[in-house]
Amino acid sequence: MEIDHINLTATSYKQKWTEEWKLSAFRKKLALVLFILLLIVIVNPYFFSHIQHRNGIELNDRVLNLIPKYDVSIPIFCILWSMVILAAFRAAQDPRFLIVFCWTYLLLAVSRIISISLVPLNIPKGLISLHDPITGFFYGNQLITKDLFYSGHTATMFLIFLCMKNKYDKAFALLSTLAIAILLLVQHAHYTIDVVAAPFITYLLYRLSKKIAVY
Repeated sequence: MEIDHINLTATSYKQKWTEEWKLSAFRKKLALVLFILLLIVIVNPYFFSHIQHRNGIELNDRVLNLIPKYDVSIPIFCILWSMVILAAFRAAQDPRFLIVFCWTYLLLAVSRIISISLVPLNIPKGLISLHDPITGFFYGNQLITKDLFYSGHTATMFLIFLCMKNKYDKAFALLSTLAIAILLLVQHAHYTIDVVAAPFITYLLYRLSKKIAVY
């Protein structure tokens, strides 16, 4: 019975993709968002190199000043990429999950370029650099510490939470988002406002992307 259930589930996922792929609007919107994301990946190293050499202001973050600093790169890396793998698995099962996630992630990437450009910040006191070889690939394998407002890690985690449909997935994603937010502050990798603003901006862009991705 369990094997039959697994086969039935796999068939339903395949049927979802077959039905969606028949729709030219789906194919066009998916191709478009993937193409623009590829352009963002190409542009990002140049942008982040520019902002890394830019001078900004240092905020007096009273909340951050109260938090002892520790290098928690490994927990951040493990939580983040565990959730990314889970999200990729769910996206492979549900094409609508994939297209909404991709469009929202694109809007997040563009909005971060805008917000980081408009809000030049110097690194927080006591910052400990994050060591994440996978994320480093998108920065052009250079140490970037001034991509501050707003937190891309927190935004990505909250986006995964918003996209999840299974209640257990959502609970896990929400707890992971909170954990990442706290750990980033422990790392002193972001100001408090960077972390707090991320979920609100992500939610607004998620709502917008659902309108863009509709077909």
